[in-house]
Amino acid sequence: MNENQLFLDEAYRWKLKFLRKSSMVERLSKGVQTKMNAHIPEKVHKAVTEAIKKMVEATLIGSNLTTVQKDTGTLTLRKKNQLAQKTIAQYQKAAAAEGIGTGAGGIFLGLADFPLFISIKMKCLFELASIYGYDVKQKEERLFLLYIFQLAFSGEKHRKDLFAIIENWDTEKREIDWKIFQQEYRDYLDFIKLFQFIPGFGAVVGGTANYKLLGHLGETARHIFHLRLIKEIVE
Repeated sequence: MNENQLFLDEAYRWKLKFLRKSSMVERLSKGVQTKMNAHIPEKVHKAVTEAIKKMVEATLIGSNLTTVQKDTGTLTLRKKNQLAQKTIAQYQKAAAAEGIGTGAGGIFLGLADFPLFISIKMKCLFELASIYGYDVKQKEERLFLLYIFQLAFSGEKHRKDLFAIIENWDTEKREIDWKIFQQEYRDYLDFIKLFQFIPGFGAVVGGTANYKLLGHLGETARHIFHLRLIKEIVE
């Protein structure tokens, strides 16, 4: 079995686990959040959607300007994978430190965690894309990163829809639905990050949650890039 096949098999095993049916707790939580969203006035949804859209777009611009395209064209997929894992670990440490700092301050600094953590996650995605040889200066590559981000932080049903778009990117690429983006992201994080607003205790929660969430995003991106690269090689 060649190296690419090993990574392909690993990615397929990850895909089956990633798209598995949600647990009872996850389905109940999602059901409650969906009902809560239904009672929020549309003008509030629009305001939150626009705020998150501008926040993410600003982060994309900043990450695009500060990311240096890596010269990894001669590296094997194994070497790229090792570099990606090292990069994810570095960003996990940065995310944990940020979560501890903002979590220690209670609700006010806890609110500051939202844009700061998005910035760290986006920067990590840009670095990973560069490692795997994708030019983040291109708009469609930045859009692809948004889909990876959304895939990592979405509920069961929406994950499957997103996966179909990502796996057929050449023909299925489309603009982001920002309302769905913000709702899925908030719903995914709400329960996990709620306790970060408690002074003192929030530092522990913030650091641990950020570390795990960044790791989850990194692993999602790593496997998606493996699937995409191997598909391009085969074709």
